[in-house]
Amino acid sequence: MAFNVLVVDDSAVMRTMVVRTLKMSGIPLASVHEAANGEDGLRLLAEEWIDLLLLDINMPVMNGEEMLQRVRANPDTRDIRVIVVSTEGSETRLATLQELGASIVHKPFAPTTLRNTILRVTGVSDAEYYGAVPVADVGGDF
Repeated sequence: MAFNVLVVDDSAVMRTMVVRTLKMSGIPLASVHEAANGEDGLRLLAEEWIDLLLLDINMPVMNGEEMLQRVRANPDTRDIRVIVVSTEGSETRLATLQELGASIVHKPFAPTTLRNTILRVTGVSDAEYYGAVPVADVGGDF
């Protein structure tokens, strides 16, 4: 199964890093879409079939928490798997996001951390069968 992924982050640089990590991971991708804020992300969700949402929290126009609440409130999108990729440090806010069904990856992140979280969230248990290969550890974080 190849995944349709939506990456929502106001930083073009961070979106590029997340997309690069996705592609390096070997996880089967059908398509990768990008949005710069929650409002644009919701618009893409209405237009495209998405299996996995990678979402920043602190963004202009519509933040990630509000987007996630709307995703969960919509019967067409409520079951989408979500990984929050953020610098958010508030334990209360992180707990709220987890209650909404999101997994959390903190920025900066090691590529292997994001890859392993994606494998866990998507249920890809036999990584080699799906073509997912280990990400080279270059000794740095994104």
